[in-house]
Amino acid sequence: MRYDLIIFDWDGTVMDSIPRIVSSLQSTAAACRLKIPSMAEIHDIVGLSLPVAVQMLFDCHEEQEQQQIIAVYRDFYVEKDTTPSPLFAGAETVLQSLKAQGYQLAVATGKARPGLERAWLATNTGHYFSASRCAQEVPSKPDPAMLREILELTQVKAERALMIGDSIHDLNMAANAGVDSLGVTYGVHDAQRLQAAAPRHLINAITELPLWLQGTDALVTE
Repeated sequence: MRYDLIIFDWDGTVMDSIPRIVSSLQSTAAACRLKIPSMAEIHDIVGLSLPVAVQMLFDCHEEQEQQQIIAVYRDFYVEKDTTPSPLFAGAETVLQSLKAQGYQLAVATGKARPGLERAWLATNTGHYFSASRCAQEVPSKPDPAMLREILELTQVKAERALMIGDSIHDLNMAANAGVDSLGVTYGVHDAQRLQAAAPRHLINAITELPLWLQGTDALVTE
């Protein structure tokens, strides 16, 4: 195997949660009497830690105001918004297969720890992962700290790890950590945006991952 460790972003990569994030952030803006951001604007901040995302999305620089907005957003996302957030089709089968083949699996996510734990509980997938790092535990993507801590926890060298994500923040974080990356085109950023971050490869569905890991190059997205 070329890699010993496969690190997944969560939202937009493993879980189809982007529509719920968009809906909750737009509801938050309306509730806080802020300019309602477009879907494209929200896509550009998905994957960042919430304080950084709120600062960028709403031009909000005061910590107290950021925390108020974040509290409203979490209430919408966790309690009020009913937009489904399932795993992408075939995602659990891929996790099962990779684990059975001997890969270590990890998660590097812009979610806060309680959010990741809720997602794992809802999908019964936490047992697949040997390590994880979440927002507020380390600096926000694309800072490499998240990946460096996962590498230390799993005792895997950077050249033996692969980061998989749907945003340029994921891929730039991987580059900053000296880790190979693979982009998925079904999340927040399209193939052209992802290619600019120089991933090793792009896939159009998570079910393409095992085939690419086996050495197939026929799935490269133009």
